[in-house]
Amino acid sequence: MIRGLRDAAYRCQDSEETRQFYENFLGLPLAATLEITQTKTEQPTHAPHTFYRMRNGSFLAFFEVPDSPFDFKKQHGFDLHIAVEVPFSGLSPMLEKGKNTGIESRGISDHGFIHSICFRDPNGHVIELTARLENHDESTNPEKKDAHFTFKRRQKSKDMLAPNENVRFLPSRNVPF
Repeated sequence: MIRGLRDAAYRCQDSEETRQFYENFLGLPLAATLEITQTKTEQPTHAPHTFYRMRNGSFLAFFEVPDSPFDFKKQHGFDLHIAVEVPFSGLSPMLEKGKNTGIESRGISDHGFIHSICFRDPNGHVIELTARLENHDESTNPEKKDAHFTFKRRQKSKDMLAPNENVRFLPSRNVPF
């Protein structure tokens, strides 16, 4: 029944700063802006909700909600990242553009079936640009790859570590992404 992702929405600190990153830097056009003046519980608010269109018709969306606290912090890519697809030829130029613009940038990383680069947006979110490798479809085809076997094997090894609480709950490393 699910056909695809329509939008993924995140909080932003400043709609204009966010627009500059997503529209001017990444090239995603601002497609819609909603002015939300009342919550579903009929509380007054002032929350711009912006939508940036991707070529496949889906959107990245953002809420700026100044009257509602939110803990903006630099996210680690393992905790939260937004991955979007680009042509392989776009990775190196975008990485250079990020570095030349002073945007926190990392890459190129080889994940076996994609290559990727990462940026940090003005809100602390990690944005990953990914490019498929030739083996992508075969590597991610559930009929050809037994992801459940790998998943179960990982779960079993994780369960073997469970009695040692120090292994399970080590503090995360302080890394940029």
